[in-house]
Amino acid sequence: MSENLRSLSITLVAEPKQVRGFTLTQWRIAELTPGEQGDYVLSLQLSMTERAAYRFNLTSATPRLFVRAGFTGQAPKPDAITASQDVAAGWLDGEQQVLEASMPMAIQVWLESYLARHGEAPPEKRKKKHKGAGRAKETPNKEQPQ
Repeated sequence: MSENLRSLSITLVAEPKQVRGFTLTQWRIAELTPGEQGDYVLSLQLSMTERAAYRFNLTSATPRLFVRAGFTGQAPKPDAITASQDVAAGWLDGEQQVLEASMPMAIQVWLESYLARHGEAPPEKRKKKHKGAGRAKETPNKEQPQ
């Protein structure tokens, strides 16, 4: 297996939920484990461009994995998984269902090792501003006294 790719098994469970007299089905991840023995098997692939998001996730109180599960309002069909909140937010913006689960310790250790091998994401450099850039030119008009 590649150093930046791991298989994860996912089992979903439907839970009925009462909302204002209606019964809705809410899906959640019942089990998420390394390997290929669950109902759905997805590959978690790490990307160099997401290193800052991985670090942010790992330093949170409870690191999470995010699963894209088809469009909102439809039965879930998991087809992608990420450890990046930024990627998951993009999925949500595209009206996709995103389910989340606690990150298994084995995946946390693997992710930490990946960051140690490839380094932290370099800080974004600020561009030098030209003299006067970002400042409005002050020109008198009728409302402002001179």
